[in-house]
Amino acid sequence: MKGTFKLGKVAGIGLFIHWTFSLLIAFIVFINYRTGYNAIQILWSVVFVLCIFVTVVMHELGHALAAKNYGIQTRDITLLPIGGLARLERLPEKPVEELIVAFAGPLVNIFLAIITGFFITLPENAEALAAQVSSGVNASNFFLHFFIVNIVLAVFNLIPAFPMDGGRVLRALLSFQFKRHVATKIAARIGQFIAIGFILIGFYSNPFLIFIGLFVIVSAQMETQHAASKFILKGFKVRDVLMKQYHSIDANEPIKTAITLLLDSQSKIFMITENNEPVGTLNRDQIIAALSEKGEDTAVRLAMNKNLIYLDVETLLEDNFELVSANKSNLMLVTENGLLIGVLDTENLLEFLLIKEVKSK
Repeated sequence: MKGTFKLGKVAGIGLFIHWTFSLLIAFIVFINYRTGYNAIQILWSVVFVLCIFVTVVMHELGHALAAKNYGIQTRDITLLPIGGLARLERLPEKPVEELIVAFAGPLVNIFLAIITGFFITLPENAEALAAQVSSGVNASNFFLHFFIVNIVLAVFNLIPAFPMDGGRVLRALLSFQFKRHVATKIAARIGQFIAIGFILIGFYSNPFLIFIGLFVIVSAQMETQHAASKFILKGFKVRDVLMKQYHSIDANEPIKTAITLLLDSQSKIFMITENNEPVGTLNRDQIIAALSEKGEDTAVRLAMNKNLIYLDVETLLEDNFELVSANKSNLMLVTENGLLIGVLDTENLLEFLLIKEVKSK
Protein backbone atom coordinates (compact mmCIF):
# COMPACT_ATOMS: atom_id res chain seq x y z
CA MET A 1 0.00 0.00 0.00
CA LYS A 2 1.37 3.43 -0.96
CA GLY A 3 2.27 5.86 1.79
CA THR A 4 3.18 3.19 4.35
CA PHE A 5 6.27 2.77 6.50
CA LYS A 6 7.53 -0.55 7.81
CA LEU A 7 7.70 -0.82 11.59
CA GLY A 8 9.12 -4.33 11.66
CA LYS A 9 7.82 -7.88 11.88
CA VAL A 10 5.47 -9.59 14.32
CA ALA A 11 5.30 -13.40 14.22
CA GLY A 12 7.07 -13.22 10.85
CA ILE A 13 4.42 -10.86 9.41
CA GLY A 14 5.43 -7.44 8.10
CA LEU A 15 3.90 -4.59 10.15
CA PHE A 16 3.32 -1.28 8.35
CA ILE A 17 1.82 2.05 9.38
CA HIS A 18 0.18 4.52 7.01
CA TRP A 19 1.39 8.11 7.11
CA THR A 20 -2.15 9.33 7.85
CA PHE A 21 -1.81 7.75 11.30
CA SER A 22 0.23 10.83 12.26
CA LEU A 23 -2.82 12.96 11.41
CA LEU A 24 -4.86 11.00 13.94
CA ILE A 25 -2.31 11.72 16.67
CA ALA A 26 -2.33 15.41 15.70
CA PHE A 27 -6.13 15.42 15.76
CA ILE A 28 -6.20 13.85 19.26
CA VAL A 29 -3.74 16.47 20.54
CA PHE A 30 -5.76 19.29 18.96
CA ILE A 31 -9.10 18.10 20.37
CA ASN A 32 -7.62 17.67 23.84
CA TYR A 33 -6.04 21.10 23.67
CA ARG A 34 -9.33 22.70 22.57
CA THR A 35 -11.09 20.94 25.45
CA GLY A 36 -8.69 22.58 27.87
CA TYR A 37 -6.69 19.55 28.96
CA ASN A 38 -3.16 20.11 30.26
CA ALA A 39 -0.01 18.51 28.82
CA ILE A 40 -0.22 15.48 31.13
CA GLN A 41 -3.83 14.74 30.11
CA ILE A 42 -2.95 15.13 26.43
CA LEU A 43 -0.03 12.72 26.88
CA TRP A 44 -2.34 10.14 28.49
CA SER A 45 -4.70 10.45 25.51
CA VAL A 46 -1.89 9.90 23.01
CA VAL A 47 -0.58 6.88 24.96
CA PHE A 48 -4.12 5.49 25.04
CA VAL A 49 -4.51 5.82 21.26
CA LEU A 50 -1.19 4.02 20.78
CA CYS A 51 -2.38 1.23 23.09
CA ILE A 52 -5.57 0.93 21.04
CA PHE A 53 -3.54 0.37 17.90
CA VAL A 54 -1.42 -2.24 19.66
CA THR A 55 -4.75 -3.89 20.39
CA VAL A 56 -5.68 -3.58 16.71
CA VAL A 57 -2.44 -5.33 15.76
CA MET A 58 -3.25 -8.15 18.20
CA HIS A 59 -6.76 -8.35 16.70
CA GLU A 60 -5.32 -8.74 13.20
CA LEU A 61 -2.76 -11.25 14.45
CA GLY A 62 -5.69 -13.28 15.77
CA HIS A 63 -6.99 -13.54 12.20
CA ALA A 64 -3.51 -14.23 10.83
CA LEU A 65 -2.66 -17.04 13.26
CA ALA A 66 -6.08 -18.65 12.81
CA ALA A 67 -5.61 -18.51 9.02
CA LYS A 68 -2.11 -19.97 9.34
CA ASN A 69 -3.68 -22.99 11.00
CA TYR A 70 -5.34 -23.71 7.63
CA GLY A 71 -2.20 -23.14 5.58
CA ILE A 72 -3.08 -19.52 4.70
CA GLN A 73 -0.23 -17.06 5.11
CA THR A 74 -0.59 -13.34 5.87
CA ARG A 75 1.32 -10.95 3.62
CA ASP A 76 1.34 -8.01 6.02
CA ILE A 77 -0.63 -5.94 8.52
CA THR A 78 -1.14 -2.21 7.91
CA LEU A 79 -2.26 0.28 10.58
CA LEU A 80 -4.68 2.92 9.33
CA PRO A 81 -6.47 5.71 11.23
CA ILE A 82 -9.70 3.65 11.02
CA GLY A 83 -8.12 0.40 12.21
CA GLY A 84 -5.95 -2.43 10.92
CA LEU A 85 -5.83 -4.39 7.69
CA ALA A 86 -4.37 -7.90 7.49
CA ARG A 87 -3.76 -9.04 3.91
CA LEU A 88 -4.18 -12.80 3.69
CA GLU A 89 -2.85 -14.72 0.69
CA ARG A 90 -6.39 -15.95 0.21
CA LEU A 91 -9.63 -16.16 2.15
CA PRO A 92 -10.69 -19.51 3.60
CA GLU A 93 -13.35 -21.08 1.36
CA LYS A 94 -14.81 -23.63 3.77
CA PRO A 95 -17.58 -22.18 6.00
CA VAL A 96 -16.14 -23.63 9.22
CA GLU A 97 -12.67 -22.28 8.47
CA GLU A 98 -14.02 -18.83 7.61
CA LEU A 99 -16.07 -18.79 10.83
CA ILE A 100 -13.01 -19.55 12.94
CA VAL A 101 -10.75 -17.06 11.14
CA ALA A 102 -13.40 -14.31 11.29
CA PHE A 103 -14.16 -14.89 14.99
CA ALA A 104 -10.47 -15.00 15.96
CA GLY A 105 -10.05 -11.20 15.85
CA PRO A 106 -13.02 -10.24 18.08
CA LEU A 107 -12.11 -13.09 20.45
CA VAL A 108 -8.75 -11.36 21.04
CA ASN A 109 -10.61 -8.19 22.08
CA ILE A 110 -12.92 -10.15 24.37
CA PHE A 111 -9.91 -11.88 25.94
CA LEU A 112 -8.18 -8.52 26.52
CA ALA A 113 -11.36 -7.13 28.08
CA ILE A 114 -11.60 -10.12 30.46
CA ILE A 115 -7.94 -9.73 31.51
CA THR A 116 -8.41 -5.97 32.01
CA GLY A 117 -11.52 -6.66 34.07
CA PHE A 118 -9.34 -8.08 36.86
CA PHE A 119 -7.63 -4.69 37.27
CA ILE A 120 -10.71 -2.46 37.42
CA THR A 121 -13.83 -1.98 39.46
CA LEU A 122 -16.81 -1.41 37.23
CA PRO A 123 -19.02 1.57 38.20
CA GLU A 124 -22.31 0.68 39.89
CA ASN A 125 -24.53 2.37 37.29
CA ALA A 126 -24.51 4.20 33.95
CA GLU A 127 -24.31 7.62 35.61
CA ALA A 128 -21.18 6.65 37.55
CA LEU A 129 -19.65 5.18 34.39
CA ALA A 130 -20.35 8.37 32.43
CA ALA A 131 -18.80 10.45 35.19
CA GLN A 132 -15.57 8.43 35.09
CA VAL A 133 -15.09 8.44 31.32
CA SER A 134 -16.24 12.03 30.70
CA SER A 135 -13.13 13.43 32.37
CA GLY A 136 -10.89 12.04 29.61
CA VAL A 137 -8.16 9.43 29.86
CA ASN A 138 -5.96 9.64 32.94
CA ALA A 139 -4.01 7.40 35.30
CA SER A 140 -7.08 6.53 37.41
CA ASN A 141 -9.40 5.45 34.57
CA PHE A 142 -6.93 4.25 31.91
CA PHE A 143 -7.79 0.56 32.30
CA LEU A 144 -11.51 1.31 32.43
CA HIS A 145 -11.23 3.05 29.06
CA PHE A 146 -9.16 0.14 27.73
CA PHE A 147 -11.82 -2.33 28.91
CA ILE A 148 -14.62 -0.35 27.24
CA VAL A 149 -12.71 0.06 23.96
CA ASN A 150 -12.07 -3.67 23.64
CA ILE A 151 -15.75 -4.46 24.24
CA VAL A 152 -16.72 -1.84 21.63
CA LEU A 153 -14.16 -3.17 19.13
CA ALA A 154 -15.45 -6.73 19.55
CA VAL A 155 -19.10 -5.67 19.13
CA PHE A 156 -18.38 -3.28 16.25
CA ASN A 157 -16.37 -5.86 14.32
CA LEU A 158 -19.20 -8.37 14.64
CA ILE A 159 -21.68 -6.09 12.87
CA PRO A 160 -22.88 -8.25 9.93
CA ALA A 161 -21.43 -6.05 7.19
CA PHE A 162 -18.35 -6.34 4.98
CA PRO A 163 -15.49 -5.66 5.52
CA MET A 164 -16.12 -6.16 9.25
CA ASP A 165 -15.63 -9.65 10.70
CA GLY A 166 -19.38 -9.96 11.23
CA GLY A 167 -19.92 -9.82 7.46
CA ARG A 168 -17.62 -12.81 7.01
CA VAL A 169 -19.29 -14.65 9.89
CA LEU A 170 -22.68 -14.07 8.25
CA ARG A 171 -21.34 -15.22 4.87
CA ALA A 172 -19.87 -18.36 6.46
CA LEU A 173 -23.20 -19.20 8.13
CA LEU A 174 -25.11 -18.63 4.89
CA SER A 175 -22.59 -20.79 3.02
CA PHE A 176 -23.85 -23.85 4.89
CA GLN A 177 -27.11 -23.39 2.96
CA PHE A 178 -26.14 -21.50 -0.23
CA LYS A 179 -23.27 -21.48 -2.73
CA ARG A 180 -20.52 -19.10 -1.69
CA HIS A 181 -21.19 -16.40 -4.29
CA VAL A 182 -24.91 -16.39 -3.39
CA ALA A 183 -24.10 -16.28 0.33
CA THR A 184 -21.73 -13.38 -0.33
CA LYS A 185 -24.41 -11.46 -2.23
CA ILE A 186 -26.99 -11.93 0.54
CA ALA A 187 -24.49 -10.95 3.26
CA ALA A 188 -23.38 -7.93 1.23
CA ARG A 189 -26.96 -6.68 0.76
CA ILE A 190 -27.67 -7.03 4.49
CA GLY A 191 -24.47 -5.12 5.25
CA GLN A 192 -25.33 -2.37 2.77
CA PHE A 193 -28.78 -2.00 4.35
CA ILE A 194 -27.09 -1.54 7.75
CA ALA A 195 -24.65 0.92 6.14
CA ILE A 196 -27.54 3.10 4.96
CA GLY A 197 -28.63 3.24 8.62
CA PHE A 198 -25.11 4.39 9.55
CA ILE A 199 -25.28 7.17 6.99
CA LEU A 200 -28.71 8.39 8.14
CA ILE A 201 -27.65 8.38 11.79
CA GLY A 202 -24.42 10.14 10.82
CA PHE A 203 -26.32 13.14 9.44
CA TYR A 204 -27.93 13.68 12.84
CA SER A 205 -25.10 12.70 15.19
CA ASN A 206 -21.55 11.71 14.25
CA PRO A 207 -20.44 12.49 10.65
CA PHE A 208 -17.81 9.75 10.96
CA LEU A 209 -20.67 7.22 10.65
CA ILE A 210 -21.32 8.56 7.14
CA PHE A 211 -17.77 7.66 6.16
CA ILE A 212 -18.12 4.18 7.69
CA GLY A 213 -21.44 3.65 5.88
CA LEU A 214 -20.02 4.60 2.49
CA PHE A 215 -16.95 2.44 3.13
CA VAL A 216 -19.16 -0.56 3.95
CA ILE A 217 -21.29 -0.07 0.82
CA VAL A 218 -18.23 0.03 -1.46
CA SER A 219 -16.47 -2.86 0.31
CA ALA A 220 -19.59 -5.04 0.16
CA GLN A 221 -19.91 -4.45 -3.58
CA MET A 222 -16.24 -5.33 -4.13
CA GLU A 223 -16.67 -8.52 -2.07
CA THR A 224 -19.72 -9.48 -4.15
CA GLN A 225 -17.87 -8.95 -7.43
CA HIS A 226 -14.87 -10.90 -6.16
CA ALA A 227 -17.01 -13.90 -5.16
CA ALA A 228 -18.97 -13.76 -8.44
CA SER A 229 -15.73 -13.70 -10.45
CA LYS A 230 -14.37 -16.76 -8.64
CA PHE A 231 -17.65 -18.58 -9.29
CA ILE A 232 -17.46 -17.81 -13.02
CA LEU A 233 -13.88 -19.11 -13.11
CA LYS A 234 -14.85 -22.35 -11.40
CA GLY A 235 -13.64 -25.35 -13.41
CA PHE A 236 -11.45 -23.33 -15.79
CA LYS A 237 -7.69 -23.76 -15.82
CA VAL A 238 -4.77 -21.46 -16.54
CA ARG A 239 -4.61 -23.17 -19.95
CA ASP A 240 -7.93 -21.53 -20.87
CA VAL A 241 -6.55 -17.96 -20.57
CA LEU A 242 -2.98 -18.64 -21.64
CA MET A 243 -1.41 -16.05 -23.97
CA LYS A 244 1.04 -17.66 -26.37
CA GLN A 245 1.86 -14.45 -28.21
CA TYR A 246 3.83 -11.98 -26.13
CA HIS A 247 6.75 -9.58 -26.45
CA SER A 248 10.12 -10.09 -24.81
CA ILE A 249 13.10 -7.74 -24.45
CA ASP A 250 16.71 -8.62 -23.75
CA ALA A 251 17.87 -7.43 -20.33
CA ASN A 252 20.86 -5.62 -21.87
CA GLU A 253 18.75 -3.51 -24.22
CA PRO A 254 18.30 0.18 -23.35
CA ILE A 255 15.02 1.57 -22.02
CA LYS A 256 14.43 3.31 -25.36
CA THR A 257 13.92 -0.16 -26.92
CA ALA A 258 11.14 -0.82 -24.42
CA ILE A 259 9.63 2.61 -25.17
CA THR A 260 9.57 1.84 -28.89
CA LEU A 261 7.86 -1.50 -28.26
CA LEU A 262 5.41 0.12 -25.84
CA LEU A 263 4.35 2.68 -28.45
CA ASP A 264 4.29 0.19 -31.33
CA SER A 265 2.08 -2.48 -29.72
CA GLN A 266 -0.89 -3.02 -27.41
CA SER A 267 1.32 -4.67 -24.81
CA LYS A 268 1.87 -2.86 -21.52
CA ILE A 269 3.94 -5.55 -19.76
CA PHE A 270 6.97 -7.32 -21.23
CA MET A 271 9.01 -10.38 -20.35
CA ILE A 272 12.72 -9.68 -19.93
CA THR A 273 15.17 -12.36 -21.01
CA GLU A 274 18.89 -13.04 -20.90
CA ASN A 275 20.36 -15.78 -23.07
CA ASN A 276 16.76 -16.61 -24.01
CA GLU A 277 15.87 -17.34 -20.36
CA PRO A 278 13.32 -15.20 -18.44
CA VAL A 279 14.96 -13.05 -15.77
CA GLY A 280 12.26 -10.46 -15.05
CA THR A 281 9.25 -8.45 -16.22
CA LEU A 282 8.83 -4.80 -17.13
CA ASN A 283 5.61 -2.79 -17.12
CA ARG A 284 4.67 0.65 -18.42
CA ASP A 285 5.08 2.40 -15.05
CA GLN A 286 8.57 0.97 -14.61
CA ILE A 287 9.52 2.11 -18.11
CA ILE A 288 8.30 5.66 -17.45
CA ALA A 289 10.03 5.77 -14.05
CA ALA A 290 13.32 4.57 -15.52
CA LEU A 291 13.09 7.11 -18.35
CA SER A 292 12.42 9.92 -15.87
CA GLU A 293 15.04 8.98 -13.31
CA LYS A 294 17.85 7.36 -15.32
CA GLY A 295 17.37 8.23 -18.98
CA GLU A 296 16.54 6.27 -22.13
CA ASP A 297 19.98 4.68 -22.42
CA THR A 298 19.66 2.88 -19.09
CA ALA A 299 19.78 -0.91 -19.38
CA VAL A 300 16.42 -2.64 -19.02
CA ARG A 301 17.84 -4.91 -16.31
CA LEU A 302 18.12 -1.91 -13.97
CA ALA A 303 14.40 -1.17 -14.23
CA MET A 304 12.86 -4.63 -14.44
CA ASN A 305 11.03 -6.55 -11.72
CA LYS A 306 13.14 -9.60 -10.88
CA ASN A 307 10.37 -11.34 -8.95
CA LEU A 308 9.13 -13.95 -11.42
CA ILE A 309 5.80 -15.66 -10.76
CA TYR A 310 5.24 -19.08 -12.32
CA LEU A 311 1.88 -20.79 -12.84
CA ASP A 312 1.38 -24.37 -13.93
CA VAL A 313 -0.87 -24.62 -16.97
CA GLU A 314 -3.12 -27.22 -15.30
CA THR A 315 -3.87 -25.29 -12.08
CA LEU A 316 -7.39 -23.98 -11.53
CA LEU A 317 -8.00 -20.29 -12.16
CA GLU A 318 -10.14 -19.96 -9.04
CA ASP A 319 -7.17 -21.12 -6.95
CA ASN A 320 -4.92 -18.48 -8.53
CA PHE A 321 -7.44 -15.62 -8.64
CA GLU A 322 -6.06 -13.85 -5.54
CA LEU A 323 -2.48 -14.29 -6.76
CA VAL A 324 -3.26 -12.76 -10.15
CA SER A 325 -5.31 -9.94 -8.57
CA ALA A 326 -2.48 -9.12 -6.15
CA ASN A 327 0.00 -8.85 -9.05
CA LYS A 328 -1.94 -6.55 -11.37
CA SER A 329 1.21 -4.99 -12.76
CA ASN A 330 3.13 -8.21 -13.29
CA LEU A 331 3.33 -10.71 -16.10
CA MET A 332 3.00 -14.29 -14.85
CA LEU A 333 4.87 -17.07 -16.63
CA VAL A 334 2.96 -20.25 -17.49
CA THR A 335 4.79 -23.56 -17.60
CA GLU A 336 3.99 -27.13 -18.62
CA ASN A 337 6.29 -29.91 -17.46
CA GLY A 338 8.81 -27.26 -16.45
CA LEU A 339 8.86 -25.57 -19.87
CA LEU A 340 7.66 -22.03 -20.55
CA ILE A 341 4.64 -22.13 -22.90
CA GLY A 342 3.05 -18.69 -22.42
CA VAL A 343 2.12 -15.87 -20.08
CA LEU A 344 -0.87 -14.50 -18.18
CA ASP A 345 -1.70 -11.01 -16.97
CA THR A 346 -4.63 -9.42 -15.12
CA GLU A 347 -6.01 -7.69 -18.20
CA ASN A 348 -6.35 -10.97 -20.07
CA LEU A 349 -8.05 -12.62 -17.09
CA LEU A 350 -10.53 -9.73 -16.79
CA GLU A 351 -11.35 -9.99 -20.51
CA PHE A 352 -11.96 -13.73 -20.06
CA LEU A 353 -14.28 -12.99 -17.12
CA LEU A 354 -16.19 -10.37 -19.12
CA ILE A 355 -16.74 -12.76 -22.03
CA LYS A 356 -17.91 -15.61 -19.76
CA GLU A 357 -20.21 -13.26 -17.85
CA VAL A 358 -21.87 -12.05 -21.07
CA LYS A 359 -22.25 -15.61 -22.38
CA SER A 360 -23.91 -16.74 -19.14
CA LYS A 361 -26.69 -14.15 -19.44
